[in-house]
Amino acid sequence: MSQIRRQSILSTVLVYAGFLAGFVNTYLFTRQGSPFSTSEYAMTTIFLAVGNLMFAFANMGMITVVYKFYPYYKDSLPKKKIDLMAWTIVISLIGFLLVVLGGVVFKDLIVRKFATNSPLFLQYFNWIFPFSFGILFFSLFEAFAWNIRESVFTTFLRELLFKGLVLGLILLLSFKVIDGFDAFIKLYSLTFGVTALILLIFLMARKEFPFTLTISNVTRKFYKKMRAMAVISYFGGIVYMVANFIDMLIIMSVLGTDEAGIYSLGLVVGSLVQAPQRGAVAAATPVLSQAWKDKDHEKIQRIYNRSGLNLLIGSLAIFLLIWLSYSDIVESFHLQPAYLDSLWVFFFVGLARIVDLGTGINSQIISTSSYWRFEFVSGMVLLAVIVPLDYILVKKIGIVGAGVSMFFAMAVYNIVRIVFLYAKFRMHPFSVNMLYSVFFAGVSYFICYYAFQSMHGFPAIILRSLLFIVLFGGTVYFFKLTPDLVPVLKTLKKRVTGESE
Repeated sequence: MSQIRRQSILSTVLVYAGFLAGFVNTYLFTRQGSPFSTSEYAMTTIFLAVGNLMFAFANMGMITVVYKFYPYYKDSLPKKKIDLMAWTIVISLIGFLLVVLGGVVFKDLIVRKFATNSPLFLQYFNWIFPFSFGILFFSLFEAFAWNIRESVFTTFLRELLFKGLVLGLILLLSFKVIDGFDAFIKLYSLTFGVTALILLIFLMARKEFPFTLTISNVTRKFYKKMRAMAVISYFGGIVYMVANFIDMLIIMSVLGTDEAGIYSLGLVVGSLVQAPQRGAVAAATPVLSQAWKDKDHEKIQRIYNRSGLNLLIGSLAIFLLIWLSYSDIVESFHLQPAYLDSLWVFFFVGLARIVDLGTGINSQIISTSSYWRFEFVSGMVLLAVIVPLDYILVKKIGIVGAGVSMFFAMAVYNIVRIVFLYAKFRMHPFSVNMLYSVFFAGVSYFICYYAFQSMHGFPAIILRSLLFIVLFGGTVYFFKLTPDLVPVLKTLKKRVTGESE
C-alpha cells in the first residue's frame, strides 16, 4: 500500500493544484465583466463533452487493452521488442479517421438537432476534432505512463499543464492579444494536442516508447483475448461516455447554450468532489492489474476497502465545505448573477460523486479482472437509466433535472457493480467506519451552518470552512476512522521538513 499511498498523495496534491487553476479559469470565465458570455463559457465544457465522446468512439478499446496486458509484455519481453504501443497507435489512428468520417456523414442530423437552440455549437463543431485527437493520444500515452509508474507526471500534465494553457488563452483574450472568442476557441482546440505531445516527448526521453510493428510472441499468445477485450471495452466505453455527457447534449438541444453554461458551472464545481478519486485511480490501476495477474485477492480486497473509506471521507469533506458557502462564493467573487441558478445542480452532482467515490474503485477492479466484460453490462444499465431520465427531467424542471438524474443513475450503477463483485469474489468496499464518517460529517456540517447562519461574505466563508475542517478533520483523526491518515501525515511531515523516509 505504501507505493499506492505515496503516488496517491503526490497525484492528489497535483489534482488539487489543478482544481485551483481550474477555479481561477472558471472565475475568469464567469465573473462580472468577463469577456465571455454564458454561451461562450459553455463551449469550453461542450468541447470536453463532445471531445470525450469522439475519443470513446475513436480509441477502439485500446486504452483498456494497454492497462490489462502491458504487465504481460513487460514481464516477458525486452523493451525494444514490445509491439503493444505501435499497434495500439495504428488502430487508434484508424478509429479516429472513422470518427471524422462519421462527423461528415451525420452532419445534417447534427444541424437539425442543434440549429435552433445552439448555433454557436454548430459554428465551431469542426474544431472539436483536433481537440478529441489530443484527448485520444494523451489518454493512450497516459496508459503506458501509468504502467511504468509515472502517474504523477501524467496527473501534472492533465490537471495543471492543460489548465495552465487554458489560463494563458483566457489572459491573452482578456488583454486583447488575441482577437475575440473566435481565435480563443480555435487555439483552445489545440491544447490537449500540446499536452499529448509533451507526454510523448517525455516517454521517448525515458526510452519508454518502444515502437515496432514486428508481431511478438506475447501478441500472438494473447491476440484473441485482447481482441475480445477491445471489442467489449470499446462498446462499454462508448456507453459510459454517452451516459456521462448526454446531459450536456440534451440541455443544448432542449434549452440552449446559455442554460448549458449555467449547468457547466454546477458541473465543474461538482467535479471538485471527485478530486480524491483521480490520484487514487492513477496509482492503484497498475497495482490492481499486477495483483490480478499474481492472483493476490487479499491485496485487491484491501485496496477496495481502503479506497472506499478514504474516498468517502475526502468527497464528504469537499462537498460539505462547498455546500456550506455556495451562494456566498458566487456572490462574494462577483460572478454573473445568472450562475446562482447552478446551486442545486451542484448539490445533486456532488451527491452523485459521493456515491461513486464512497463505493471504492470498483470500476478499476472489474476492468482489470478476468470479468472485465461486466463493465459493458453495468455501463448499459447506467445508460438505460440516465438517458430517458435526463430527457424527461430536463424538459420538466430544467438544468436541475440533469443533476437529479445523474445522482439516481450513479446510485443504481454502483449498486449493480457492488453486488457483482460480492457475488463473484466476496469483495465489498464497506466498513462501519463509513457510517461513522457520514455521521461526523453531518454533525460538523450542521454545527457550522447554524453557528454562522446570519453571516455572509468572505468572513462567513472562511469561518465556516475553518470550523468544519477542525471538527470533521479532528474526528477523523481522533477516532482513527482511516488507517491511512497517520502514515499520510507522517509522509507529508517528512517532505515538508526534508527528513529521509
